[in-house]
Amino acid sequence: MKGNMLIVHGGAPTAVINASLYGAIKAAKDSGMVAHIYGAAGGSGAIIDGKFSDLGNLPSEMLEMLPFTPGSAIGTSRTQLKENDYQRIAAALKEYNIHWLLFTGGNGSMDACGKIAAAVGNDSVAVVGIPKTIDNDIAVTDHAPGFGSAARYLAASVRELCYDVASLPIHVSVIEAMGRNAGWLTAASVLAMDESACGPHMILVPEKPFSEEEFLDTVSSLSKKFGGVVVVASEGLKDKSGTPIVPPIFTVGRSVYYGDVSAHLCNLIIQKLGIKARSEKPGILGRASALYQSSLDREEAILAGKTAAEAALAGKSRVMPGFRRLAGTEYRVETILIPVEDVMLHERTLESQYMSSDIIGIDPSFAQWCRPLIGGKLPAFAPPGLLQR
Repeated sequence: MKGNMLIVHGGAPTAVINASLYGAIKAAKDSGMVAHIYGAAGGSGAIIDGKFSDLGNLPSEMLEMLPFTPGSAIGTSRTQLKENDYQRIAAALKEYNIHWLLFTGGNGSMDACGKIAAAVGNDSVAVVGIPKTIDNDIAVTDHAPGFGSAARYLAASVRELCYDVASLPIHVSVIEAMGRNAGWLTAASVLAMDESACGPHMILVPEKPFSEEEFLDTVSSLSKKFGGVVVVASEGLKDKSGTPIVPPIFTVGRSVYYGDVSAHLCNLIIQKLGIKARSEKPGILGRASALYQSSLDREEAILAGKTAAEAALAGKSRVMPGFRRLAGTEYRVETILIPVEDVMLHERTLESQYMSSDIIGIDPSFAQWCRPLIGGKLPAFAPPGLLQR
């Protein structure tokens, strides 16, 4: 007798989370092994309540739109599962004849994935994770789907901002990037740099302790040199004691909502240096943009979903597909299956080799690592100050 597959989304959406959904649905349909392909309507809580949508009946034209659709087509959540919830989920999986469970999310969702597998207690349900995050903070894998698109959005936006500031060089612009503990996304703004060398001038990541005095001295020097200055700062900047420079305004479980770091830095610049400053905070726009979706990120997200479904259908459980980068001058990866316990709540921060002690703060080797992931070159522009050349 055929069994059913259930796909769940956990945590914040990305620009390619639906691409992984597409890959999983296609693999399940192609296998001929699955009676119903369900989507949990609104995240993990829907498993207990049995709120499922039948994804196997999607019209083909709608299915083909999924890889290019932002947000989560089945809905997601930040539900904090309690200990007894896992037993309730295990019972619900049995009730609805779920043989294969695919859980898409970051390291927190992989923690839930592992605990659900433990609650099931045997091989009657294959539980497989699908990696997803814009923060790139999932352990073991070279990178995770969602990061490349968010990196492309940030790099492109920062490049456009740099040209604007270079055109009217009268202020400091501070753009705030998401990533509370990991600076991968913030560091991706280094890809905004081009031959015009008009910025960004400084990149501040949470792995490097923030010093207000050093920051203001550097901004003052850059302002005197360039007139207009662009700074990219992580929302999770901390001082040398590990304390956030702007206290969180709201905390629920692992979810921490910081205050406006960019506005705080601009206030420091205005009040202590007397220099005009403006803050920019793309926030959710940076993870929701389908316009800046990375083609490579989309392809790898589909592959991650496909690989997860195929692994589950082959009887593998408590694993998550990841990517291993292969040696050579051209970008190539191979998919690997990572034990989910190696990923559960293991936060991968920006590696020290990618940080530098100069004003920019990011080593050129990071740009080399990150550039393929954004899916092609960013738009090129005529140099600023064209008529003065």
